[in-house]
Amino acid sequence: MRYIAATKHYVCQSCGLSVTQQELIELREKLKSPAETDEEEKERRRKEYLKWWLGSKKK
Repeated sequence: MRYIAATKHYVCQSCGLSVTQQELIELREKLKSPAETDEEEKERRRKEYLKWWLGSKKK
């Protein structure tokens, strides 16, 4: 995205979408995965790593 100071908008160079800074923040929030707390994220990553670690030892 490119910022156009004259209009104070961000414009996507691929599709032409034009949004303000606030709209851009809102779009990013919508695209985020459901509210995952830091503890939940750590637990999920730990489980993924453990699965990878145990899986790589079988070969």
